Amino acid sequence: MKPFASKTFVAFAAASALLPLRGAGAETDLRPPSVPLVTFNPYLSVWSPADHLNEATTQHWTKRDHALVSLIRIDGQTYRLMGNDPVDTPVLPQVGLKVLPTRSIYEFENAAVHVTMTFTTAALPSDLNVLSRPLSYITWEVKSVDGAAHTVSLYDSTSSQLAVNTPEQPVVWKRATFGPLTALSVGTKAQTLLTPPGDDTRIDWGYAYAAANSAQSKSAIGGDAALTASFVKSGALTATDDSRMPRPTTDDQPVLAFTFDLGKVGKTAVSRHISVAYDEIYTVKFFGENLRPYWRRNGATPSTMLQAAEKDYADVQTRCASFDTELMADLTKVGGAKYAQITALAYRQCFAANGLAADKNGKPLFFTKENTSNGDIATVDVIFPMEPIWIMLSPTLAKASLAPVLAYGASDHWKFPNSPHDLGTYPVARGTDDGGEQMPVEESGNILIDCDAIAKAEGNADFVTPWWPQITQWAQYLEQYGLDPEDQLCTDDFMGHLAHNANLSIKGILALAAYSDLCRMRGETANADKYSAIAKADAAHWAKVADAGDHSLLAFDKPNTWSQKYNLVWDKVLGLNVFPDNTGQKEVTYYKTVMQKYGVPLDSRTHITKTDWSIWSATLADNQADFEAVITPIYDYLNTTTSRSPIMDSYVTDDIHSDGMHARPVVGGFFIKALTDQAIWKKWASRDTAKISGWAPLPPKPVTKDVVPTSETTPQTWRYTTDKPADNWTAANFDDSSWKEAPAGFGNNGAHHTDWGTADIWIRRTVTLPAGPYRNLQFSVFHDEDIDAYINGVLAATEGGWTTSYTLLDIAPEARALIKPGAAITLAAHVHQTTGGQGVDLGIVDVQPAK
Repeated sequence: MKPFASKTFVAFAAASALLPLRGAGAETDLRPPSVPLVTFNPYLSVWSPADHLNEATTQHWTKRDHALVSLIRIDGQTYRLMGNDPVDTPVLPQVGLKVLPTRSIYEFENAAVHVTMTFTTAALPSDLNVLSRPLSYITWEVKSVDGAAHTVSLYDSTSSQLAVNTPEQPVVWKRATFGPLTALSVGTKAQTLLTPPGDDTRIDWGYAYAAANSAQSKSAIGGDAALTASFVKSGALTATDDSRMPRPTTDDQPVLAFTFDLGKVGKTAVSRHISVAYDEIYTVKFFGENLRPYWRRNGATPSTMLQAAEKDYADVQTRCASFDTELMADLTKVGGAKYAQITALAYRQCFAANGLAADKNGKPLFFTKENTSNGDIATVDVIFPMEPIWIMLSPTLAKASLAPVLAYGASDHWKFPNSPHDLGTYPVARGTDDGGEQMPVEESGNILIDCDAIAKAEGNADFVTPWWPQITQWAQYLEQYGLDPEDQLCTDDFMGHLAHNANLSIKGILALAAYSDLCRMRGETANADKYSAIAKADAAHWAKVADAGDHSLLAFDKPNTWSQKYNLVWDKVLGLNVFPDNTGQKEVTYYKTVMQKYGVPLDSRTHITKTDWSIWSATLADNQADFEAVITPIYDYLNTTTSRSPIMDSYVTDDIHSDGMHARPVVGGFFIKALTDQAIWKKWASRDTAKISGWAPLPPKPVTKDVVPTSETTPQTWRYTTDKPADNWTAANFDDSSWKEAPAGFGNNGAHHTDWGTADIWIRRTVTLPAGPYRNLQFSVFHDEDIDAYINGVLAATEGGWTTSYTLLDIAPEARALIKPGAAITLAAHVHQTTGGQGVDLGIVDVQPAK
């Protein structure tokens, strides 16, 4: 994530209070601040931000409406089950809610019937084929509670909002028959693949699907208001699909709707289900190559995928129930009931904050998205806190999350002696060849510790073999700089730079011990002995210089300070035995003295905590009472906060209204406590039998030829203005003679030729194109921050966030068709700036085959 001084801040905002709802007969059930419903990846991620499923519109994790609606008609009277649409329809009283690792289970009941509504995401870690299906099941079970038979029908709709980034984007829809299924789908008309990247973005390429058994259902595609009104009135849908398309979601919101006529329902439960799915077509752009979703790697289609999911429905429900039961029992055993509940809530959040792609060899690549903290892809200090969940449950996914970073670090792109920080902005992994946001000790230590944990889980160090020279180089870097880190960022970058960081020093020391472990498993005994000795000597030194009596210092040169030493947990988990035995417990004892109502702050400078780090710190305790003392305030915050976000991994420890970074994969770190039970860890890790290896090398660097040169080497003249121009400013015939004229780049980034310091800039340039032929035209662009680029008035590309160097950006097909040898074209771009550095420059290149 980015430091506050650059681009990112953590917002702590109040939200309206809602009364908690307890599960029927389960007074200790956690009241989630937001409930996972349909969750698969950063784009298919729908949550209920309320205690009752039928009191609020369901949302994407970015808090944009992604409306899922469910109604039930009982003896001619319609009630709401999900969503607040239609608002004048009464709710069926909700009487229970339980969130388990793969399922969210709601219970509803009135005097006539009981309804169980279950949302299942089959994220079964030992079965990548099932786990990679981009869908969730919604199941209804209805039974009579008064002994009488009742006439019952169900309504369900999936909004076209799931398929747009912004509500004004026009969508199109269609229906299809896939074997026994009726499949309804919707997507944008434009279909600009893998763009825009960024944090507060939703998918606007590919297609959302809702599918149900044709023999059990009726279906229609149409406006939300008309379809719900028809069901409320008669229990039926309109006879035909709406044909008025394309249209935006704001125009009589198009939805994919199904009804189920259950007939007379008695004491025996009657069940129906649908699948809500999303076909991205492509998942990630990986160094210029569009990667297919993992489920598509062998040629699967939406038809084959949905049919397979339908065929497996009953088996998947059984397997998910078994998985949830066993995992909850183990989590309760190692950490208690409250720990099990917050960790269960973290499971699907962690999974859904990643994208699962296949590389050119068909091997899985698991890409984190840094939700709510700038949208970076494959951020090493986000992978690191996430990994305990996969190190325990799926070493394959742990390896798949590290493989892209290791491949990049081993390539000729990366020129630094330490590990990279990230690979770009989700879903575009293009690397940070200039070094990007450097956290040298942090990221190098993270990689070494994670690799050792994977090796411990698998019983061998085979995974690291292809990248061993880089891992050795990073160990050597830590040997020199890890003990007493210089002034630099760590993962808690929102706190700013800090020299002599005692917690970061622990990471550097333990990483050397982890490297020693890896050397020993590889048969490199001399190096193993060498680095083990270094780590133990460094730990002894640390114990002296960090000592503050009853706790340790924030930094070696800062008396009267303290901080959470969460990195120390890996000494315990990996059995490295580097630090004195009492170090962790002494820290926990001190944390209890500085704890606030909703948790232990990160350190003496702040009232902000991090839930992932706090659970790591709690795991340092050598007794259950102290462990629970540290995690109970986290449970209390999640259970009562008025901020209705997916799990917040940062918040203010004395403010129940605070909201912070949320929906992030780092909550996978909650599983760290379970790793301290070797039998449980071994049992779950051994079920991952995939044994995948042989990842493809990084795609080679593209060779480019200038078509319209940038100002990177020779300044190019543009017209520009910082005053908002007329609406037709992008057109080729627009009169820009009143605009200023100057060379690009524009900005304040040090490499610019013309100063620009306002919030917005509009630039234009008309050029005559050189002779062709052109093979693969793309923009070469530097932008800080958000850019929209046009060719002859046609939107050609848009990208949020910022780049730290010139990068390639796809040109939309309609705009690319205007680029012909000898033609005169007008390039135009608008860049919007929020904070920090700024700049813009733009050109067009022809991307040649790599040599």
